[in-house]
Amino acid sequence: MKAEPGTLWLLVLIQFFSMGAMEMSGPFWPLQIQHLLGAEQAHYVTLLSTLVYVGPMLAAMLLTPLWGRLGDRTGHKPMIVRALLALAVCQGAAAITVDPWWLVFIRVMQGALAGFLAAAQAYALASCARSNRGRALAHLQSATAVGSLAGPVLGGWLMDISGFAVLCFGATLVCVLCAMSSLFLPADTPKTRDNIPASPATVPKGWLSAILLVIVLVQAAKMMPQPFYALYVADVLQAPGWLIGVTYAASAATLAISAPLWGRLFDRWQPLYTLRVIEGVAWLCALTLAMSALASEWVGFLASRLLWGIWQGALLPVAYALIANTVPANQQGFALGLGNSAAKGGALLGVVIGGVGMGWVGLEHSFWLVALTYALAALGVRWVRRASTASQSLSTAHYNN
Repeated sequence: MKAEPGTLWLLVLIQFFSMGAMEMSGPFWPLQIQHLLGAEQAHYVTLLSTLVYVGPMLAAMLLTPLWGRLGDRTGHKPMIVRALLALAVCQGAAAITVDPWWLVFIRVMQGALAGFLAAAQAYALASCARSNRGRALAHLQSATAVGSLAGPVLGGWLMDISGFAVLCFGATLVCVLCAMSSLFLPADTPKTRDNIPASPATVPKGWLSAILLVIVLVQAAKMMPQPFYALYVADVLQAPGWLIGVTYAASAATLAISAPLWGRLFDRWQPLYTLRVIEGVAWLCALTLAMSALASEWVGFLASRLLWGIWQGALLPVAYALIANTVPANQQGFALGLGNSAAKGGALLGVVIGGVGMGWVGLEHSFWLVALTYALAALGVRWVRRASTASQSLSTAHYNN
């Protein structure tokens, strides 16, 4: 299936609104848990507030590849519709539950039943020419970044004026509308071994595992600041609350702008050269986070955040494009599901390391730890690149189909 450009833009809009809907409630789960527990069970707040985030992440890590494999067999459009309806049901259930333990269970089910991002990526790959794959995946990543920024802002407003239940019902409505809109996407035909064009070369053994390792490394580095970010900006830089939000959003804004531009460049390059550029970008991330650590006032810190977002646009979306360009078409849903699981695993690892590292090196030195992690990620990419070169050249792999 080769869809019209309007189809891909409809998919991007669906991703933007659905991700915004999911992030509307993102910051507020602990507050709702605290409210439902009450004073008598307040000692469970920390435990449940952790589980409400970790639980769905672990469930998605385990089950997203399985939804991707099902999409390879049935088509990815049904998986998009299924995931959006599952998200709508879970958000609606969260709005009416009065038991905090059930709230955590609903969140776990949301992670287990979703798999929307991988399905949307696989559908986009089936809908565009090979020469535009990187750009298409980058547009989806940009939609996710912007939706993740807009969602909490709208969610905070709804939380203030109407409460948590209305917030969740609003997310339910958006997801239902997105599911209805996705019905207008053209059906994609599942690929079989018989209708996949032969490739002039094969990728090195272990190539997919190597790219998954790259995703884990760069995503872990990206998520490391999460546990200490607000504390650092408030206590070390002495910045007011509104600046915490502005500096946090800055990197997502430049990521959303830069990702399609990076995708256009990477569509022209061969896989091994792309890995070489990713290694260079990881080193640039390390230098940029060193700038963040050295910044003594918020202006320099904001500049480093803007620059960091530009480099971010060349990492995760491009890693997904590498998977897309080097994995057979009838396995791309499963492979992209693994990629999304690797990203969630890296994010979880990064949050844990960031929290532990803050206590180890101290709040004022925390960003140096992130810079070091990016340097280690760059070394990891170099190892993957050299191992791939030694195994087999990818200069023509899957590019002449």
